[in-house]
Amino acid sequence: MTPPDDGPDLAHRRPEGVGDTTVAALGSLSKALETTERARGHLYGFHQLTGTADLELDRAVELLTEAGHPDWAETVRTQVLGRNVIPGHWTFQIVEDYDATYYEPFKEIERAAVEELAEGREHLHEAEMKEARRTVGHPDHTARPGPGEGSRG
Repeated sequence: MTPPDDGPDLAHRRPEGVGDTTVAALGSLSKALETTERARGHLYGFHQLTGTADLELDRAVELLTEAGHPDWAETVRTQVLGRNVIPGHWTFQIVEDYDATYYEPFKEIERAAVEELAEGREHLHEAEMKEARRTVGHPDHTARPGPGEGSRG
């Protein structure tokens, strides 16, 4: 039996009246947002890699000129360097549009659902999974961080 003070902290305990299906739904919504966070990270990687490549084109233009290939240098300079990656967009604009059109509204909806349906308590599904899988009394299976280790409520 779990001692009363050995379990999830209040911020990770299911509020009274919140059912299994609601916890599962919020867990699924959270997982989808986490996947979107990863996608957004890849989008930033795309943004940074494309920018790095574009900056490297300066060196390619310089070396082509130095090597006696001014026509190729001019072709790279005018046809690739600074080019839009999709019509009208550099990568920063794609990131901004993604954030405004998809990411920020998704984050707001997920937050609002957790606030309304679970009194703002996040990661209930994961907290309950942890509780079900841990070995009570084992020093590496504690329910929550110790004092000064980032514990909440």
